[in-house]
Amino acid sequence: MSTTNPSIPAEVAAHVLNHYGRGGYPAGDWTASLISLIDRADMIHRTKLTATFPDYGAAITLAKYDEEGIATLQRILRGEVAA
Repeated sequence: MSTTNPSIPAEVAAHVLNHYGRGGYPAGDWTASLISLIDRADMIHRTKLTATFPDYGAAITLAKYDEEGIATLQRILRGEVAA
């Protein structure tokens, strides 16, 4: 997985969609905490966390900042696209 353009696995898409109440399924406790932490982090800490967890960082960035991000994550979850 590239850290500059990470792929987002369907499981990660499902966890992030669930975090935002848009489908998917819940992550385990630790992963749910990680998603929440990345979601709430300031830019410096989000960058550090995303460097370590690029797939979750990319999925959260899509969900929060891309107009089509939720729809893209839903397509990834259904297996229609590979991000």
